[in-house]
Amino acid sequence: MKLERLWAWMKAGDDSEEGSRRLRWRLFWVGLAIRILYILVVRPYHVRPLNDHFQFGWEAGRIARALVTGYGYADPFTGHSGPTAWLAPLYPLLMAAVFKVFGVYTALSAFVLLAINSVLSAAMAPAIYEIAHRCYDSRGLGRRVALWSGWIWTLYPAAMQYAVRWFWEMSLTTCAFTWIIVIALRLRRIGEDDESQRHNDLLLWSVFGLLWAAIFLANPSVILVLPVTAIWILMGSRSGSQLTQGLGRAALAGVLFLACVTPWVYRNWVVFHAFIPTRGNLGAEMYQSMLPSNEAFSWGTTIPAEVDAPEYKRYRQMGELAYVRERNVEANALIAANHGRFVRYAIKRVYFFWFGVPKPEDHGILVEATRRLNYCFICTAALMGLALSLRQRVPASGLFTAIFLILPAPYYIVTVQARFRHPIEPIMTVLIVFLFQSATSSKKQSPSHEATGALAR
Repeated sequence: MKLERLWAWMKAGDDSEEGSRRLRWRLFWVGLAIRILYILVVRPYHVRPLNDHFQFGWEAGRIARALVTGYGYADPFTGHSGPTAWLAPLYPLLMAAVFKVFGVYTALSAFVLLAINSVLSAAMAPAIYEIAHRCYDSRGLGRRVALWSGWIWTLYPAAMQYAVRWFWEMSLTTCAFTWIIVIALRLRRIGEDDESQRHNDLLLWSVFGLLWAAIFLANPSVILVLPVTAIWILMGSRSGSQLTQGLGRAALAGVLFLACVTPWVYRNWVVFHAFIPTRGNLGAEMYQSMLPSNEAFSWGTTIPAEVDAPEYKRYRQMGELAYVRERNVEANALIAANHGRFVRYAIKRVYFFWFGVPKPEDHGILVEATRRLNYCFICTAALMGLALSLRQRVPASGLFTAIFLILPAPYYIVTVQARFRHPIEPIMTVLIVFLFQSATSSKKQSPSHEATGALAR
């Protein structure tokens, strides 16, 4: 009886719009409470002071400290090395605002940053619920897939790991990207049966442009999906007039996007006298990606955090722009002389992205094996769910396929980390639940089909 009451509470009533709204808020508040509770109990905000608190946000923390202490957007590694475009600005600026109010590298600042991450992570659960409900409602599984997807994201520890332990942009990027998918579904009218469910298209396109600007200024690699998403939305136009209206609103989204990102591009032009639209470290990362010693996977930071490290001294002496340009020339030379290595490393990174990123076995072989198995299982089940969705022509399955193909592409060429997969993990959650709910539904229907067949015979 207790389990039945708990399940009834988790369902939050009927499938009406009001019941669905209550459930989405419940997912958010429960998810936020669990994440904050974890932070309070485990206390990941007590960051070890190694290398002058470098683990507190790594390069983003260093830049935030420089901003607060009067050095500007600079010094991403150790000491004062001058202006930087090593990272996109949004998360370092957020860290700087927190440092300004609660202190540089303090436990209170760490708690506030993790709490902000937790809000963003919890806010994905209502979006995941809506994505699942809209996409699979026509299959009669919308409510079940949505419920399981939303609650799994709310409660599953792996879904919250980057929010409660990392001082980085993953939760911000993933939250923005997940809600972009919701906006795309709303604009395509997927899962809507009547006029009462319609939304303000002009507002949706405006938010679409602003969220993409946030992603561009947080993790520019994800921006490759922007044109695909916009085109997919416009392809849903049912008439020439709708397409014309859609193009006009998309243009407004583009204007808002450019208005948000232009200050960063202008700042880079003024400081470096060079066109740097996103991040300015690609050449250095490409050089690292081709080193035989790394074997397709770079360990540690591109520039060492120690003041006495020769590579850091070289970076500081040359300046960031000259250093990156030189590394870019060296990277191109390595690629030109070693095409086979470039292809081989790219193939290895495809495997790393989807089936298991290398990690030091600091917690033992069993823990590492369990981590690898979990990582691989999630990917395999998600791809199977995507294949089933394509086979059944589920709405937005084509968009999900394009995202899976395009979003990881830069990482195949440069480098891979487990956190790079986080922006698509909400979609993966929905696909996994759909796969298993479809199997359960088939099992439930099979006895009746057998009985029908027996009667026919």
